[in-house]
Amino acid sequence: MRILGIDYGDSRVGIAITDGLGLTAQGLETIEHNGNDKIILKRLDELFQEYDIETIVVGMPYNMDGTKTFRAEITEKFIHKLKCKYNKIHIDTIDERLTTVAAHKTMNFLEINKNKKKKIVDTISAVYILEMYMNKNK
Repeated sequence: MRILGIDYGDSRVGIAITDGLGLTAQGLETIEHNGNDKIILKRLDELFQEYDIETIVVGMPYNMDGTKTFRAEITEKFIHKLKCKYNKIHIDTIDERLTTVAAHKTMNFLEINKNKKKKIVDTISAVYILEMYMNKNK
């Protein structure tokens, strides 16, 4: 059974997944959706066909002081859609503060080409979200 990590954004969603033993997190892909959640849900359907997923963890974007952001409210609406559609799968959230900053630091350290960063930052953020969740639940 695997855990799927999601970094939900306005136009792109980063997806990460645990290995079959649930020990490591790997970036899977970035879904370009331009605000259309149906595109995300369709791709998630395909991923559920391919992988045995027991839990979805979604990063919640909070302010640095812990208060909710406007994005958090939008993310909560997306989570509601997930819960309605995938009611047999456990869905959880985790504070995603600074995951995008960490993703950019990682890309800079690895000297990732500037043009490629936009395409993979959300996937790397999803890996950090999933790793935080895994560490929290050890």
